[in-house]
Amino acid sequence: MCQVTTTEDHVELVAELVRLLETRILDPLEILLTSDELLSPVRARLRVEAEVWAAQLLGADRERATATAARLIGVLFPGDGPFDPPDSWWRSALGRAVARTAGHPTAAAVPYATAGAMLGITRQGVHDLVKRGKLDRHPDGGVTTSSIRDRLNRPQESIPWHRKT
Repeated sequence: MCQVTTTEDHVELVAELVRLLETRILDPLEILLTSDELLSPVRARLRVEAEVWAAQLLGADRERATATAARLIGVLFPGDGPFDPPDSWWRSALGRAVARTAGHPTAAAVPYATAGAMLGITRQGVHDLVKRGKLDRHPDGGVTTSSIRDRLNRPQESIPWHRKT
């Protein structure tokens, strides 16, 4: 897998994971326990773990990244049905990391609008990529999540700073 990530990607993902852990896990526990004193060591440990999870999500080991994504989604976004985030979620640091790692964690194909959100382009851009054979159309409609993931992980084309005319 040719996945290029930057220090900025890692820092942004860690910050987002810490925010999610605070709001979805630690804040409710603090309300229940009525004390931050018991949570201080847990809070510190989760900050360290957020660094590790971000490195795993952005790393080259797709199996480990996918397993980490599944664990985090299961804990941070619990529900009785399959995980089906809104299109805006795919623009978050965690959403982008999951898209590069696993595609959509619960769907073999997604609508063009969701594919666009995952790729950071418009629905029309997705349509054009499908027409040009750069993304795979699913037989039941939409775009395959595997082709989205593959597109996100392809080497970026270099853009010359100066083009001779």
